[in-house]
Amino acid sequence: MDLILASTSPRRKQILSLAYNDFKVIKSYVREIVPSDLEVEKCPEYLAKEKAETVAKGYAKALVVGFDTSVIIDGTILNKPRNTSDARQMMEMLSGKTHMVVTGCCLCYMGQTHSFSETTEVEFYPMTEEEIEKYIATTEPYDKAGGYGIQSTGALFVKRINGDYYNVVGLPLARLKREIDTFLEQDVFIEEPSIVRDRPNAKF
Repeated sequence: MDLILASTSPRRKQILSLAYNDFKVIKSYVREIVPSDLEVEKCPEYLAKEKAETVAKGYAKALVVGFDTSVIIDGTILNKPRNTSDARQMMEMLSGKTHMVVTGCCLCYMGQTHSFSETTEVEFYPMTEEEIEKYIATTEPYDKAGGYGIQSTGALFVKRINGDYYNVVGLPLARLKREIDTFLEQDVFIEEPSIVRDRPNAKF
């Protein structure tokens, strides 16, 4: 069975490789638009499902995993900043406060889907104007939801987290591994080869 990561994010690829050493990467071309009445916390899961199902249409016998990560504060989703003004505003909103990072995940295999969300709380230290200006002058904020990367220089602003660190980076690996194992144990899949579960770096 092939495993397909429906994302070209180098960070997700690196995290997934900690558990699986043989998978394909296929970009999902999905317009990231959600229903207007959808709860903010459910938006990442909705988009993850859209991404995984889009790729799965061409790979019915592969296990496709899709993801979407949102930074949420005061009921507002902070997407990737479009410019320095955007990035500055995001840092000012996050400074000294606690926000949520929600990653939606979706598994698709043989016409069946399973999706879930993982949430981590992240608290920032108060940031000075100088710190903000110095940070947004780098290239780091502009390809990341919420305008920061916890795995790089953005870590300097993080006071504490409550939850899975890898979820903040974009892929909750420990839960994903367990969800995959449970998903593939369904009776509908009993005649299909399953993932090797008893050793790290399982190979498909």
